[in-house]
Formats: sequence, structure tokens, C-alpha cells
Amino acid sequence: MHIKNFSDLLEAARKQPEKRLVVVNGVDENTLEALNEAVEMGFVKPILTGKKEKIADILRSLNINIGKYEIIDAVLSKEATEKAVELVHEGKADLIMKGMVSTDKFMRVLLKKEYGLVPARGTLSHISVMDNPNYHKLLIFSDAGVIPYPDLKQKILMTEYLIQAAQRLGIEVPKVAVIAPTEQIIISIQSCMDGATIAKMSEHGQIEGGMVDGPMALDVAINRVSAEIKGFTSPVAGDADCLLFPNIDAANVFYKTNSKLCKAEMSGIIAGAKVPAVVSSRGDSEKTKLNSIALASLLS
Repeated sequence: MHIKNFSDLLEAARKQPEKRLVVVNGVDENTLEALNEAVEMGFVKPILTGKKEKIADILRSLNINIGKYEIIDAVLSKEATEKAVELVHEGKADLIMKGMVSTDKFMRVLLKKEYGLVPARGTLSHISVMDNPNYHKLLIFSDAGVIPYPDLKQKILMTEYLIQAAQRLGIEVPKVAVIAPTEQIIISIQSCMDGATIAKMSEHGQIEGGMVDGPMALDVAINRVSAEIKGFTSPVAGDADCLLFPNIDAANVFYKTNSKLCKAEMSGIIAGAKVPAVVSSRGDSEKTKLNSIALASLLS
């Protein structure tokens, strides 16, 4: 199924076998409301870690059926995180989601070697999927939330994650644009050099499954008229499925500009671990969190 929008994404998640989702310190209403929508739609089975009495009180206040929820008592957020990650490690959960716990604490536990959730020399990367009414299809991009300034090796892995995610969304040969300030190969600009290298590796078959080109300015990647004006000829130009940003500054601003000013629908997960992880921003809407749960379910 080629997923063209978030309605398709939710429908595809519903058709998947039910996934066990553990929410770390699930004591915030916004997360619980999004989770409950996923539960009611039938694509996740919920497990919550955190203060049992507090969670039960919130569920009751939201008129949510407590009987559908497994609650594992944990007094401190660190304990709640440890218990959630242990469930994934033991094969008792298929997905993990951050609730009321700081991202750095969550990531610290996720990366612990004893749990084996991240392969040796593995790289975790944030993948966002966006539906902007001003673009003709979904856009998948990295990395708005995990790797601040990726090196070339990390960018190669991130490109592969983007291709894999796009293929799971039904895009047979994803078009990936490696973003830089310009399409020119300028030696003094690292993103330009990395873009040229990754594109050449793809051309030589060292990165498989997608059509990768770069370096490419954002306007050229997503707007055919800009590409034509600049005389840039590429099957990726103006029709990118995936964008690999040079750093977290660019990707994060792109994410928030689109979600807050352009009213784009968003979702995001962390790839590279044993299971997909939903690590939503505190400012993300209930809808974004629901979309992210659906995305994680589909990519697991």
C-alpha cells in the first residue's frame, strides 16, 4: 500500500497485527489521550510505567477504560524508564514511547549496552514524516531531534534509514535529496562535500534501494520551477520523497516552521534501535503523537 497521507497511515496501522506499546512514565494527559485513540483504533496494546495510582486517576478523569491498560508501578521516572526498556529487552513490548520523562534520561537508558537495544557501532536517528498541503506528497526527513552534527558515516546510515522508512510507506524507489546551501560542490562547505560523496556512493551501488542526489538546496529539492530556473537536472529535483538535512539546526527549524506556521501534519520516530521509539516534543499535538504511534507501528 502506497501511503499518501496520514489517513492512509492510520488505516495501514489498523491493518497490521496489534503491537504492544510501552509508554515510559505515562502520566501526562496529552500522551494518554493520543495513546487511547490508538487503542480504540485497535493497532496497539498499551502498557504504562509510572505511579500506578496517579495513572489510574488520570485515566478515570479522561473517561478511559482502565481495563484495557496494563500499569507497571514505578515511583521515579528513572525507574519507569528502566522497567519500560527491560520489557523491550525481554521481548514483552514491540514499541516504546516517551511519556513524562526528559529526552536525555530516556535516551541514556535506551543506549545502555546491557539491554542490547542498539547494535554495536549503531546509530540512532530521528525520522519525521510530514504532510504539508503545499507539497504534492509526504516528505520524510532527518534528523530533527537526535544527532546534532552528524559526520559522514552517520549521514550514510541516516540515508539508509530514510530509504527503509520510505519503502515501508510503499515508495518502491525513494528519491533522497542530501540538503546543503547550494547544488554547487564547494570544498569549504562540509554539507556540499558530504552530499556529493553520498550521491556518488548511491550511484556506485554502495547505498541501495533509493535514488540519492546531492548536494541540493532545499528549494531545488522540493520545487521543480526552482530546479528549472537554476538549470539543475535530476530525477530527485522538485520531487524528493526524503530530505537528509546537514544538521539538527536546519532539520529542527524545518520541522517547527512547517508544523507551526504551515499547519502541516507531522509524525516522528527514532530509528536504529531494536524497536522504533516515539519521542515526541512537549509541544507536539495529540494528533502528532497519534500519527507517530501509527508510524512506529508500521515501521516495527
